[in-house]
Amino acid sequence: MNYIDHTLSNIVLPKGAEPLGGWDLYIKTPEGSVCAPEINGCLLQGSVDFFTYFNACSLAKWKKYAGIKRVYLHLEFANEAINKEYACTIQFFGRSYLDSAASSLASGVRLTSTMGKTKENGSLVFDLLIPETDYEVIGFALDVRGGVVLEKAHYYARVAEEQINPVKIALCTTTFLKEDYIIPNIELVKNEVLAADDVIAKNFHMFVIDNGRTLDAEALSDEGVTVLPNPNVGGSGGFARGMMEAMKHDENFTHVLLMDDDVSISTESLRRTFNLLSLATGKYKNAFINGAMLVAEEPNRQFEDVSYVVNSGAYASVKSNKYYMDQQQYIVRNEHIDVEIPKAYGAWWFSCIPVSAIEQVGLPLPLFVRCDDVEYGMRAKPIYMTMNGICVWHDGFMGRSRASVDSYQYVRNFLIMIAMTDCSSQDLFMLRMERALRLQLRVMSYDAADLILDGIADYLKGPDYFASLNGEEVIKRNAKKNEKLVPLDELAEPYRNVSYNKRLLGDQSYIKPFLKLMRTLPYDRHLLPDVLLRDTPEAVFYSGLSILSPRTIGTKTLVAIDLEGNQGAVRHMDRERYQQIMDRWKALKSELKERGDEVRAAYKEAQLYLTSTEFWEKYLGLDEADEL
Repeated sequence: MNYIDHTLSNIVLPKGAEPLGGWDLYIKTPEGSVCAPEINGCLLQGSVDFFTYFNACSLAKWKKYAGIKRVYLHLEFANEAINKEYACTIQFFGRSYLDSAASSLASGVRLTSTMGKTKENGSLVFDLLIPETDYEVIGFALDVRGGVVLEKAHYYARVAEEQINPVKIALCTTTFLKEDYIIPNIELVKNEVLAADDVIAKNFHMFVIDNGRTLDAEALSDEGVTVLPNPNVGGSGGFARGMMEAMKHDENFTHVLLMDDDVSISTESLRRTFNLLSLATGKYKNAFINGAMLVAEEPNRQFEDVSYVVNSGAYASVKSNKYYMDQQQYIVRNEHIDVEIPKAYGAWWFSCIPVSAIEQVGLPLPLFVRCDDVEYGMRAKPIYMTMNGICVWHDGFMGRSRASVDSYQYVRNFLIMIAMTDCSSQDLFMLRMERALRLQLRVMSYDAADLILDGIADYLKGPDYFASLNGEEVIKRNAKKNEKLVPLDELAEPYRNVSYNKRLLGDQSYIKPFLKLMRTLPYDRHLLPDVLLRDTPEAVFYSGLSILSPRTIGTKTLVAIDLEGNQGAVRHMDRERYQQIMDRWKALKSELKERGDEVRAAYKEAQLYLTSTEFWEKYLGLDEADEL
């Protein structure tokens, strides 16, 4: 049996003074120590800690996913001699979930030139077997007297060559007018993946699905990148096109990696994904890999990696959205928590899917945006793998609200998903929607309430109507109902100076439990006589998730303000509009009760066709192009 040394993960050495996400995600140095980028690596002086989000090794997961039992560390230093003047000692550490701190695995080892091997270019190389341990996460630190340049390093394992899985990845990203993100990401892939001297370069291709048709496809495309103009069919349609292109390509790709266009990424995330797929064993050979989302505005905070659907028709994250990945305790906790749970799904900011799964369960549904990744998870029922350092940075969602998406798209698409996959209780979901409707009416957001009802009404029209919709036109039509915010100083005099507590805008963490409970009581200003209402305006957060404070209850005018407290819109009570919405809600509930089973059965029957290549070729106009 032939054994080879296979890389598990690379030690990421930042190349600039301000690396993506900040230094502490890669290398930590206490005051008085130095880690500075050099042309050929990083200059190290003093105490340098590599037990970090990108550079620790998730040993428990490598054991679980790939059967790896012993791990080695490869280090390459520049040709400065490691001697008495430039002394370097390495210490290995391990930590598990319940530990209060990392523990040393053995005594520190002084690295000497006699221990290493010298390469032709003069670099000094060390290959060190990390002490065997049951700790979940392991890492190392270097103590350097003087200064040395670390050129490169990686964790690796010795594996039987025949156990390595053949892997070819098609990266598919859907873009719409996001040139500031997508063009740099294309260049990053070309320069750091396709031009690299490692195995992934020959087994990787990037497909860019240009829904905006604004990219210069000819100029950006080459042997490793294909830019394809596409109708604006939303994220689901763009990813469906990417899957189709990958599956018919001559390269015989094994996996399709779906990635948002408006993300920042370290190419190590792509390499680590490739390595994990290459070594996965047993049931994990067919698993999905989902990358975590770190929040661009707080680049050390992880928002989510895997989530799941609950029976009431809501989403829930497997982990807290406040894991700060520059802190060791959260790195270890993140690796410890099991994401293999029922009804799990991974968001498509970074989701690697086996082609075999696509062949088995089909393409995405034509949902345009919202719930497309959730529905795919419900349909495919995959096992998910996650790992530290497999991630993207994406703008956070706090304070963002568009009723055209958050009301209409969410409601319509979730009902379709329930009908097709039985992932949740439709009755409980409708109870949640009734509460959402009343919350919107409570803050006099009538258009958002209407869009909730539009979503239910369009669902009830059935799969034939759904399949005939032009998603772009639906979004444009509904966007006209999105609340238009303007700078506060542009509002009329009674409203521009409305008082509010900025700290409470959209953030319920400051509110005491008793007040939260009080605010859940069912009250509605529309049921009060005018004599009990005043004209004095009060402020609320503009998002539909807003919960009123006591002083807003008795007013006929609200000023909806954004999270930053810079913009707003004025809302006036409209009793007639309120009654129209309530009457429509009752009629739709009655129709759903009467026709619900029939409609649900129709969607279930249509699922196979709506996720087929035949449907998508027609929907995208590719069948007509083939005939020309």
